[in-house]
Amino acid sequence: MTVTTSSHTSAHVPSSAVGRASFAEPRPFALVRHSLALAYRSLIKTWRTPEALIDVTLQPAIFLVIFVYIFGGAVTGSTAQYLQYLLPGILAQSIATAGIAIGVNLNTDLEKGIFDRFRSLPIPRSAPLLGAVLGDVVRYVVVTVSTLGVGYLMGFRIGTNVGGLLAACALAVLFALCLSWMSVFIGMKARTSGSVQGIMFLLIMPLTFASNVFVPAASLPSWMQGFVNVNPLSHLVGAMRGLLVGGPVASNLTWTLVWCVALVAIFMPLAMRAYRRRV
Repeated sequence: MTVTTSSHTSAHVPSSAVGRASFAEPRPFALVRHSLALAYRSLIKTWRTPEALIDVTLQPAIFLVIFVYIFGGAVTGSTAQYLQYLLPGILAQSIATAGIAIGVNLNTDLEKGIFDRFRSLPIPRSAPLLGAVLGDVVRYVVVTVSTLGVGYLMGFRIGTNVGGLLAACALAVLFALCLSWMSVFIGMKARTSGSVQGIMFLLIMPLTFASNVFVPAASLPSWMQGFVNVNPLSHLVGAMRGLLVGGPVASNLTWTLVWCVALVAIFMPLAMRAYRRRV
């Protein structure tokens, strides 16, 4: 008796191909979905290491206390008056320095080989980088809320309305998100995480102090005022002061948005290119 076995015409399909097939969806949607999933990973990492939020919670409070109560009387003659002037500047400074962490963290992940593991997954190649940037938005929200909260306890009061407050907060977070691409680029290019932090501080500190963050631009030397007037932090601070305590907004707001577009247009492609070359 002859037994006839049925033959299957389908060839063996590698497991990697099956994995790729299971993710068959339009590329933009896949990129968004996986980027959000990896952003959630960043949030879990932050939740499990709350000490990583010290620079966006305690640091702004320390700066406010030091500058208001030590320099406030000398600058304006009144600590209360100086607080109204200084808080938008401290918020801008804290927002700028908060973006340093993402470059440091990405460089650390590169050293540990985490991105090599991501590359083996059936996900868009740029999803891990975009996910890290999106996950860092929480840090910018935290620094905004904590700075305003400490300022309120010290006596700061909104001189406009709720709409102005929300607009100022949204503008601060937007600027931080755009500026973070500079940190991402340096994080991809630098050899060590320590060098990322050093390079970013060298770039952020001149922007912070050669601006209208602590004193009016008119009080600075004439040779410095030209830089101060084009400094993106000066425009950000000017726009937030107008939105929070009153004053002209349109010009500074326009220039802040222009700087946001310029930062993304310049550093996002550079960061993506450096990322693809490194991983």
